[in-house]
Amino acid sequence: MRKKLSSEQHENTTTTAGFLFIYARSGSLTFLEACRWHKGTITRWIFCGLNQNSPRVSLLSDLFWLILCICLIPQETHKIYRQKLEELTNLQATCSSAISKQRKCLKDLRYSLAKCAKTCDEKELKLISDIKTQIREKENVFFDMEAYLPKKNGLYLNLVLGNVNVTLLSNQAKFAYKDEYEKFKLYMTIILMFGAITCLFFLNCRVTDEIFNFLLVWYYCTLTIRESILMCNGSRIKGWWVSHHYVSTFLSGVMLTWPEGLMYQMFRSQFLAFSIYQSFVQFLQYYYQSGCLYRLRALGERNQLDLTVEGFQSWMWRGLTFLLPFLFFGHFWQLYNSVTLFRLAGHEDCKEWQVFMLALTFLVLFLGNFLTTLKVVHQKFQKNHEKVQKSD
Repeated sequence: MRKKLSSEQHENTTTTAGFLFIYARSGSLTFLEACRWHKGTITRWIFCGLNQNSPRVSLLSDLFWLILCICLIPQETHKIYRQKLEELTNLQATCSSAISKQRKCLKDLRYSLAKCAKTCDEKELKLISDIKTQIREKENVFFDMEAYLPKKNGLYLNLVLGNVNVTLLSNQAKFAYKDEYEKFKLYMTIILMFGAITCLFFLNCRVTDEIFNFLLVWYYCTLTIRESILMCNGSRIKGWWVSHHYVSTFLSGVMLTWPEGLMYQMFRSQFLAFSIYQSFVQFLQYYYQSGCLYRLRALGERNQLDLTVEGFQSWMWRGLTFLLPFLFFGHFWQLYNSVTLFRLAGHEDCKEWQVFMLALTFLVLFLGNFLTTLKVVHQKFQKNHEKVQKSD
């Protein structure tokens, strides 16, 4: 038999329900928390026409609360997430603004120090040198801080991806992306080595050559995009090793457009043999550099986002100097490719623009790789010489 609530009970129940929404809207309580506080009152309000002591009403009440929790818990959690996300966005904007102001102050300070250095004595110059060292250290701190803050993409990423935020917020996500990048390089190096072997020894076909050259273009394009994203997240890839893959992308693109002909066939075997050797050296570098980086990270001497590279850097000096002969041989092979292509460009039957362009590109690669490696070796010998002089 249906049982009606008294007017006083109905009024209290209605008032309580109204307060639930007021609590929820005010932000002092979530709607779900407010409902839990007044579970009994809400049950009487919803099932006001039924006997409250009936087992069926009790079962319906439990089912109602189960459905309410299932529906509201994700919504409430998402609401909290949105609030925290807004707070995070505001904090990011505040930090970015503060770092920008500090950078401007450091720039002004460096300019003032440069002016003062012209009229200072030796003692003051030493003090200025110490201040400049502190400025560099502070800039490194800002660089590490900016790795966790959204920033404007460079020109290349803007052209490829648009103005999208590529900053990864957690160390775990950064290291996972960096690890995936390293594995991608390793797998593609192996694939390219076997592809070049297949084209050189088994399939003398223009179609397979085009597939191989297209794979090279795609590989280097992908590397440049991934490296740009890693640099936005704190990887310190500097100097020539940033430009190296852009030049390699251009070279692979020109090779892809080189039409079949006498000049192409005269250079084909030499290029494929060079590709096999280059892939072999890159595999050696990955294998030994990754082990060296792991050891240096464990000692706290290298950053977690430092990458393996196709060249030689100062941190490789301990344990990886045996790679230098392989690297220098590869550099001079690039020079040999350039000389061969310049000779082909002067051939009377040469009508393709790709020959001269490839000759210039291989020359640029040789100069960049050779001079950069030579600079690292020279700096290391110079530092060792200074240490010996100080010890004496």
